[in-house]
Amino acid sequence: MASYHADGTLPGNNAVFVFGSNLGGKHGKGAALVASKRFGAVRGVGEGRTGDSYAIPTKDARLKVLPVTRIAEAATRFLEYAKANPDVSFWVTRIGCGLAGFTDAQMAPLFRGAGPNCNFAQEWEPFLKEDDDNA
Repeated sequence: MASYHADGTLPGNNAVFVFGSNLGGKHGKGAALVASKRFGAVRGVGEGRTGDSYAIPTKDARLKVLPVTRIAEAATRFLEYAKANPDVSFWVTRIGCGLAGFTDAQMAPLFRGAGPNCNFAQEWEPFLKEDDDNA
């Protein structure tokens, strides 16, 4: 069953901060900047885990918003990584809902099927609750 946190809060120790990124790994604004300053996100790495962070690209290297299908592919790779690492806790931000301009209704469903080691922003609960009801 998924768990939820207030948007904008930060995880405690031993949680990986999952954030929206760009393929250039610039990490200059929003949650990406927080990931860079507090969770070890490495500049130049636009997808995957570095330090205590995991980048999911929502923009290309020139900061143009990616199509939802491309973001969905990256979300699937994250979900596979999270399932392969059940002892790791993942604190998932509202990926794509800030600077990329998508709605919660567009982004949250990309993360359906996440394991219990994923903690999502409360705004996504209505879109992921169906998974909890079927657990």
